[in-house]
Amino acid sequence: MAEGERRITCLAVRLAVGLAWDERPSGGGNVASDTRQRMIEAAASSLRRRGLTATSFTDVLTASGAARGAIYHHFPGGKDELAQDAVAWTGRRVRDEFAALDTGDVDSVLCGFLDLIRPIVAQAAGGASCAVAAVAMETTPSQAGLTAAAAHALQSWVDVLAGRLRQAGLAFGDARALAQLMTAVLEGSLVVARATGDTTAFEDSARMLLLAGRAYGETREAGTHLD
Repeated sequence: MAEGERRITCLAVRLAVGLAWDERPSGGGNVASDTRQRMIEAAASSLRRRGLTATSFTDVLTASGAARGAIYHHFPGGKDELAQDAVAWTGRRVRDEFAALDTGDVDSVLCGFLDLIRPIVAQAAGGASCAVAAVAMETTPSQAGLTAAAAHALQSWVDVLAGRLRQAGLAFGDARALAQLMTAVLEGSLVVARATGDTTAFEDSARMLLLAGRAYGETREAGTHLD
């Protein structure tokens, strides 16, 4: 496997947030801190597979190996606080992976993005989803903190993708518009893949996204930008 392909594969594995994590001892870390983090990651996994409503503390405790007394010690706000922290953790982890995308040109950013998310969409076809989307779709008006956490995560992805596109040469407005489209392709593809059990819609969307990116690149070379 070429170095570039190896790096994309490693990034994709890490981007599959909530599916698994390193269960080995952290090597002298704070036990309380480690327990809390395991619970957050277990909650992210449950959100991806079961959604917000069906995620329970029992699931989280079983997956994380935490004692029942750890629930309100670490998350005095209950399930909503745990889910909010799981969304925030997911948001940061995905954002950091997007921040590593190559910025040689717009096509490089888009191809790297699509290569990165393709295995995740395939996992969605097998029943997984996105912790952030699960929370965004299932929250009620009384859960403003959860809704805000999901909105912040999604906006952070748009911001970092726009930054990579800016470095690749796009104008500010064009970069933000294309970054919003990329985020919509990611989240929409996960939902459709989970519903249909295949990735056809994603591959169709990927082709159109590349065409849109190339149109932006052509307008930049012509000295204009798309409104």
